[in-house]
Amino acid sequence: MPFSIVCGGFWGDEGKGKILSYLAISDDPAMIARAGVGPNAGHTIEFEGKEYKLRLVPSGFINPKIRLVIGAGVLINPQVLFKELEVTKTKDRLGVDFQSGIIEPNHIEIDSTDTHLKGKIGSTGSGCGPANMDRVLRKLKLARDIPELKPYLTDVSVEIDDALNEGKQVIAEGSQAILLSLFHGSYPYVTSKDVSAAAICSDLGVGPTKVTDVIVVLKSFVTRVGTGELPGELSVDETEKRGWTEYGAVTGRLRRAAPFNYDLARKAVRLNGATQIALTKFDILYPDTAKANNIDQIKKEAKDFIDRIEDETKVKVSLIGTGPSAEDIIDLRENI
Repeated sequence: MPFSIVCGGFWGDEGKGKILSYLAISDDPAMIARAGVGPNAGHTIEFEGKEYKLRLVPSGFINPKIRLVIGAGVLINPQVLFKELEVTKTKDRLGVDFQSGIIEPNHIEIDSTDTHLKGKIGSTGSGCGPANMDRVLRKLKLARDIPELKPYLTDVSVEIDDALNEGKQVIAEGSQAILLSLFHGSYPYVTSKDVSAAAICSDLGVGPTKVTDVIVVLKSFVTRVGTGELPGELSVDETEKRGWTEYGAVTGRLRRAAPFNYDLARKAVRLNGATQIALTKFDILYPDTAKANNIDQIKKEAKDFIDRIEDETKVKVSLIGTGPSAEDIIDLRENI
């Protein structure tokens, strides 16, 4: 059965939470496994009229049958996690890898006050960078050291391997995006580790030969929070005029915006080894497609945009987001 990876293709904010929540409903996988840096990335899920902004609990929680796990490569802020467990009511089905790193108050203090991290790089202040520094120095506390996490501890690598060997479907949930990768992104304005599809495998303890699909999520325009390059960046006034104004799910900061960038899309496909593209915020670019669920509802101009993305990247667009809710999507996977 498939092991699929969902990861970001630009600088984050692509709508991975929406895509993952849709897949949780449509595909009914046995497990969704959270990878990435930690609580410095927020995934927004809208389902049945409710909105959730999650930083650690996997986005597929809306399907009550799914086992939810957080990989060893992910940093945990226990206070954030416990709050999300209450909101999502998922205490009975969440597992945390015993080797996940722990963010402590001193990490948050450094991240929020350091002139380089906060001032120059524009860190979210969530403590992830300093915690990863301590991990490299081999002095970071792990989940196995925290009594309050004992009920949730598991070996995520073993759980995923067992599920795949039993013929069950597993989806890996990436966070951040490839242009924020410590190795492949717009350094130094990047996150504190690699966040590519390959890194997602490492975070979860899954060998690369297990991967059957890599779905790279691209937004119909490009946004970025904080400092660093953004080719084709629009003014705040122009962004507002186009209806592209957004705010970060974790920081609340205004997102800078630019038109869709084909060069960056090709880079995202190459670095992640993408087999599919999920295209989000399509209804923002083409308002007449709002809440469409069938490709036949899309006019020629919008179809031409999809065709060009496929021509430029040599990868098929398999999912098209046409609204904020998990149900607002066009699923083209049968055509691939």
